[in-house]
Amino acid sequence: MIGVRLGRPHILRSVTPRAATASLPLLVALMLAGGQARAAESPPGQGQPPAGSLGQAPAGSVAQAGADPFADPAEATPPAGASPAPAPAPTPAPAATPGATPSTPAASDDRPGKPSLGPAPTPSASSEPRVLISEVVIEGLDDHPERERLELAAYAAMAVTPGTAITRSELETDLQAIYATGWFSDVRIQPQDGPLGVRLVVSVVPNPVLTKVSLDPADAKVPETVVQDTFAGDYGKTLNLVTLQGRMQELQKWYADQGFSLARVTGPSRIGPDGDVQLLVRQGTVKGVEVQFLNKEGSATNDKGQPIKGKTKEWVITREISIKTGEIFNRRNLEDDLKRLYGTGLFSDVKVTLRPEPEDPGSVVIVLGVVEQSTGSLSGGLGYSQSQGVFGQIQIQDSNLFGRAWDLSTSFTYGQFGGLADISFSDPWIKGDKYRTAFRFKAFVSRDAPQVFQSQDNGNIFTVSDFYQAPGTQVAYNIFSPFNPLLDVFPSVTAARIAAETSGQNLSWFQFDGNSVLIQRVGANVQFVRPLNGGNPFKRAPWTVLLGLTGQVATPMDFSGTSRRFGLATPNEATPLFSAPTSSVICLAYNCAARNQLLGLRLAATMSTLNDPRNPTQGNFLSIGTEQFFSVGPDSPTFNRIRGSFTHYIPVRWLKFYKGCRPKAGETEDCKQALAFQVSAGTVIGDLPPYEAFCLGGGNSVRGYFDCDLGVGRSFGEATIEYRFPLFSIVSGELFIDGGTTFGSQTKVPGNLGGLLNKPGSGFSIGTGLIVTTPVGPLRLEVASQDFTGEWRFNLGVGWKF
Repeated sequence: MIGVRLGRPHILRSVTPRAATASLPLLVALMLAGGQARAAESPPGQGQPPAGSLGQAPAGSVAQAGADPFADPAEATPPAGASPAPAPAPTPAPAATPGATPSTPAASDDRPGKPSLGPAPTPSASSEPRVLISEVVIEGLDDHPERERLELAAYAAMAVTPGTAITRSELETDLQAIYATGWFSDVRIQPQDGPLGVRLVVSVVPNPVLTKVSLDPADAKVPETVVQDTFAGDYGKTLNLVTLQGRMQELQKWYADQGFSLARVTGPSRIGPDGDVQLLVRQGTVKGVEVQFLNKEGSATNDKGQPIKGKTKEWVITREISIKTGEIFNRRNLEDDLKRLYGTGLFSDVKVTLRPEPEDPGSVVIVLGVVEQSTGSLSGGLGYSQSQGVFGQIQIQDSNLFGRAWDLSTSFTYGQFGGLADISFSDPWIKGDKYRTAFRFKAFVSRDAPQVFQSQDNGNIFTVSDFYQAPGTQVAYNIFSPFNPLLDVFPSVTAARIAAETSGQNLSWFQFDGNSVLIQRVGANVQFVRPLNGGNPFKRAPWTVLLGLTGQVATPMDFSGTSRRFGLATPNEATPLFSAPTSSVICLAYNCAARNQLLGLRLAATMSTLNDPRNPTQGNFLSIGTEQFFSVGPDSPTFNRIRGSFTHYIPVRWLKFYKGCRPKAGETEDCKQALAFQVSAGTVIGDLPPYEAFCLGGGNSVRGYFDCDLGVGRSFGEATIEYRFPLFSIVSGELFIDGGTTFGSQTKVPGNLGGLLNKPGSGFSIGTGLIVTTPVGPLRLEVASQDFTGEWRFNLGVGWKF
């Protein structure tokens, strides 16, 4: 039995003399043989060092000690000067005999750890000679700090052991296996004759101890800390090329996780004797961005083979792409860019192609194939609102004017109580502005019935006309005791009328009209909107600020369009007489004027961390603003309006009606369920026109009350708690409680509109609802109570309340 001890091998039991004697003639006969096999060498500095090879390869070889004991005698090199023997004529292969039994393959070598030798060679092929190995010795590791570890690795990689007879091919396999361990930069095997057989001396050159890993280029995207952390466990140890490849894959994964999907880590391009390893990184740079217009079929040419021409300016498209020429390609950034392109509403499809540049390996050109959609529209419809009654609307719009993404629209609305005509223009991104500032302009003429002058059950404020009654004429009065008038004398009353009142004459200066109060507004506003992105137009900035200027003329009037300065609170069921008492009449505008001029400067800001702007389940939303109105004449009020709201969402998983809330193994959860909180408040400081007061109640306020039926105040506060949960794929449910108050400020509104119409000023509601997702947006159907009474109200709205 022949054995080997790992470390310094020795023969536990020598080979028998007979066996040794039998091998000596063969060795002597092979002394003159010079057959060598040479393995291909890898170019130095590319990837791993060159693989071990037999013969004269520098990275690893089976060296000769005199004659090669593994050479075939039939292939021995002839003496110098001898004429080559003529090649024998090829012997034709014997024809197959029908019914002949195929030759039986040679028995497999069943030594432990050895693969099958496969079928025996055909008689025409010369068999490789087998040589008995008596000893295997590893050299080159003297004084190495990890000598034992590397010797174990080399011995474990070899299949040959003392006492086995092997061929040259098997020995070459072992040489490659030693090199494949990754510990050595050079491996050579030298057979030597010994008294008991062939002694194999395996000379190895270990890799240096790893001291540093650097990247080429030095400004690679991967941080230095990532490189150091990746190789921290390898520093101070012998470099292992197999382990190095694994670490390189970790760096490759870091690039992929960060979105640099074109980056490739290769090498090592250099291994220094001091253990300094340099890796080559090709990160994938962007050579440029090209725009290609496609038709609906996805073709870039028309029927005549001509390129498709688009309406949109190319700079409108490319300005949404954050990846610039010369930058490293990042898949995540490109995905965000595509979302912005779709968000413009100009394109129905965007196809991305990365075109490699042959003259610049590692670089690509981003080709955007865009399919434009129709941006011009003509629409119309019918609707209902408390301020307009039943109304019809028609709108003309072009959201890509001149191919610059400008939005121009005009609409006309005519309703039961009034109408609206406006024209608006917006530029979502002023060209060349790095802050992504948007510009908006709107001019309008509107006429509607403000809810501050109405109530659902307690009557409304109706118009009265100002007229002069001759002295001595008998006038019938229509005084309604439930109302407490706020004003007894108006500034507009002439001195003659005041004198007549103080002399005790029964005169009336107001005639009841019985028409609803309408407010006509003619004006325009300009706004600039800017996200606080620090000058980076692609940065997701949570804060956005708005600066606006508005100017309008507000005129109170009756249903016929006649200007009216005064109004009277009258129950719906009452039939008023022809005249109204002075003490029961209120002003409809500031300073009891026929019209007010309103000039205001608005400053507002919003902050959003919502995970979904349409149906959020997590995050916060804050909105604050102030609007200062300046006096430009005697009938122009000066006041400041402040308003703010805060919304908070908490994701929950309480109800699991929808199957997406009960995912099976391997399925992704789809359960948009949240507990939502909202708080809003506002106040007005200064000269408040009655029609500019805050309204409480309605579908977007306290939902158990009709619009503006809870209160009309100079200040207000509201709070809502809402639980939202999915029921089916397009249907969601909600449970909510709303509350609101005017903080007792109804009497501080000129005319005390809320008090005259018996609005409570504070209250709450509880309710439930269904939200159906439709192509035009969510539709909301709700039912809510007024406090804990039996008064219930149904509400139909568009979109979530907040």
